[in-house]
Amino acid sequence: MPYAEINGQRIYHEDSGGPGLPLVLAHGLLMDHEMFAPQVAAFGSEYRVVTWDERGHGLTETTPDDFSYWDSAEDLRGLLDALDIERAVVGGMSQGGFLSLRFALRYPERAIGLVLLDTQSGLEDPEKLPQYEMMTDVWATDGPSDVIADAAAAIIIGPNRPESAAWIAKWKARPKESVRQIFGTLVTRDDITARIGEIAAPALVVHGEEDLAIETPLAEALAAGLPNARPLVLVPGAGHAANLTHPEPVNAAIAGFLKEVGSD
Repeated sequence: MPYAEINGQRIYHEDSGGPGLPLVLAHGLLMDHEMFAPQVAAFGSEYRVVTWDERGHGLTETTPDDFSYWDSAEDLRGLLDALDIERAVVGGMSQGGFLSLRFALRYPERAIGLVLLDTQSGLEDPEKLPQYEMMTDVWATDGPSDVIADAAAAIIIGPNRPESAAWIAKWKARPKESVRQIFGTLVTRDDITARIGEIAAPALVVHGEEDLAIETPLAEALAAGLPNARPLVLVPGAGHAANLTHPEPVNAAIAGFLKEVGSD
């Protein structure tokens, strides 16, 4: 199994081994590396696509300590080192974007570009926090019931999506208590909006038009605040996990961006 010992964690990752630019993608909350299967299929033979499971997720073996997305950015740096990748296009979906933005702030020399999918630079909407906290409490105490799992899937993947069943099965198979650790990281993160103007790397911001977790104005603000962001790409009909549910327009945007940064 492809594991790397990084910062006291045992990080699971997969590497397509393609000959082109490295593209390293980080998943969203409650997801794992498999959410990028459509991107690996599209780009893995041409580019070196690396997907990985962040702390508290998937097949990664995680210590019980509290951690921040800055810690996750350090995990990304350690993963690049372990794979002998000096510079890469980095990015991800939602919290994968949170850690990638922090990586670009801390290690600007290592970021060829940023692929930012349904993410933002600020904090959770305070109006949504009570609902999230209630769901987390029930999940951690009783496990993800059908009602809670369906609600989480509707927020993350979209209402009544065919992709949801497989993810719900994964959630039910995981230790129920682990949700507290990852939710704590989500809701205690710092706001880096005032700093994104420091990020000089070219950036691609892609966002589902029907994203209920991170609404479109936040994506517009992210694209406006990054000095070298390309025009915002909105995906009609897509929710929070646009790359998973609507891969064709997302992959088209990523393909153009990779060609652009690869020619610089």
